[in-house]
Amino acid sequence: MPTCIPRTALSALLIATSAFGFYHDEDPAPVVTDAAKNFLAALTSEQAGKARFDLKDEERFKWFYVPIERKGLPLREMQPFQKHLASALLSAALSQQGYIKATTIMSLEDVLRILEKDSGERRNSEKYYFSVFGEPAEKGAWGFRVEGHHLSMNFTIVDGRIVGSPNFYGSNPAEVREGPRKGLRVLHEEDDRGRAVLASLTKEQKAVAIVSPTAYKDILTENKRTAALQGQPSGLQVSKMTAKQKEVLQKLLDVYISNVPAQLAQARQALVKKAGTNMFFAWAGVEEKGGPHYYRIQSPEFLIEYDNTQNNSNHVHAVWREMKNDFGDDMLAQHYKTSAHDHK
Repeated sequence: MPTCIPRTALSALLIATSAFGFYHDEDPAPVVTDAAKNFLAALTSEQAGKARFDLKDEERFKWFYVPIERKGLPLREMQPFQKHLASALLSAALSQQGYIKATTIMSLEDVLRILEKDSGERRNSEKYYFSVFGEPAEKGAWGFRVEGHHLSMNFTIVDGRIVGSPNFYGSNPAEVREGPRKGLRVLHEEDDRGRAVLASLTKEQKAVAIVSPTAYKDILTENKRTAALQGQPSGLQVSKMTAKQKEVLQKLLDVYISNVPAQLAQARQALVKKAGTNMFFAWAGVEEKGGPHYYRIQSPEFLIEYDNTQNNSNHVHAVWREMKNDFGDDMLAQHYKTSAHDHK
């Protein structure tokens, strides 16, 4: 997959990758905290008024992946040096793989601008908004969000622990089919490895895993506050898979796990281990490549959803959510409980 980004104003965002990459085997919390402080310190009072929110502000739970105006400070209202600092913040919270996906998704707005003959107002690679909730610090609780069309990165930091959920990546087009970037597939692993899981199943297993012959129009949880799935058939339980099939499934899980730095990835893998065989793989839609399809992996600990149905099955949505810790819910509950106890 080509990973370079063309020379647009967004190109500068990739510079920070090399600067922050070597931190990702270490504790990312101090790096993320410093990056947030540096970003906020560079803003004017007017910009800070757009970028800063209280941690308990309901805005923190509002996330979208459609091309709409949002709250927060967009890249296009930043000076070049501020964009670099914004980039450093996003880079600090993602792995190199996750960061490249995020910035390449941003760059696809230029592809859509050309395809749709847009003025550059609706399709704009700098309409990505940065928001910081609370005061960045190594102790205490705060969070930040980076969001725009087909990207919603939500991070909560509590006493040096980080959770990245919900984390949403989308790609339109899923495959660029014309022009100088022809062949680019930003989320090709999400597609190819999901399809590999289905292909590994026997006819009998597929009869259980394929829960609908028609693909859903979108991820079922959409942008809801909680990732609840109600009334949906579960699909094939992992306990019914062979050792080889479980290996194929783990390769798919790794795609979502490795979008974040090593310590966060280890925490995600711990959720997989905790779920054990209490995980289910479900597929909806056609089996043939090129047709509309959807899959999910669900457990009591986490949920992965993927769909490719819109725009003649050339439009991908993919999300990682944590059932108990979306927006850091579980961490924050423990934090507030401990804080209240300490102040008695």
